[in-house]
Amino acid sequence: MELTVPERRPRAIIFDWDNTLVDSWPVIGDALNTALTTFGHDPWSPDEVRTRVRKSLRETFPVLFGEKWEDAADVFYARYGEIHAELVQPIPGIGEMLSELTEMGIYLAVVSNKRGDYLRTEADHLSWSRYFGQIIGANDAERDKPAIDPVHMALVDGPVFINNWELNDIWFVGDTDIDMECAVNANCMPILLRQHDPEQDEFADFPPVWQFQNGQALCKRLRTL
Repeated sequence: MELTVPERRPRAIIFDWDNTLVDSWPVIGDALNTALTTFGHDPWSPDEVRTRVRKSLRETFPVLFGEKWEDAADVFYARYGEIHAELVQPIPGIGEMLSELTEMGIYLAVVSNKRGDYLRTEADHLSWSRYFGQIIGANDAERDKPAIDPVHMALVDGPVFINNWELNDIWFVGDTDIDMECAVNANCMPILLRQHDPEQDEFADFPPVWQFQNGQALCKRLRTL
């Protein structure tokens, strides 16, 4: 897919959740290390968590825990469920960004590799559910991100006809290579939203078209389109 700079506002924007809209690394790290240590593994440092956590649990835990992966998943989810709603924090300015995008008339949705029920609980806790037409998480679709299945689910109530949208119609906004890969797979515009710049070759295979360091910068660019 040949990528070009967007020439018009998108009709829909799909957002990743963790560390795109909310800061959840401390919660993820706590729950993951609880599972790791319970099953005799060394805990991961915060940097290891940030670097190695990309795909969904049902893809990564069989590699980490082998035949015991479902038991490890139970430990992870039990710990995560205890702490996530209160500890997950919105990234500064994101609430204002979502409000402005809604006022622009852009359809918004979430596609994440976090379990769907946890996503929706967190969105309710932050009073953000009203902004999104769909909030799709791991296990909600047949396959998880970077497959296109959850993207199709996210757009079921949106203004874009499934399987027939143009590249400029939909932005996929996230903070990792998996998000950019998912965008390309689904014929969406890959947009990076995070404060720190990419590392060398981090996005060699699936480069973002634009990077915005915060929600205000994203909205500012949209106002020019």
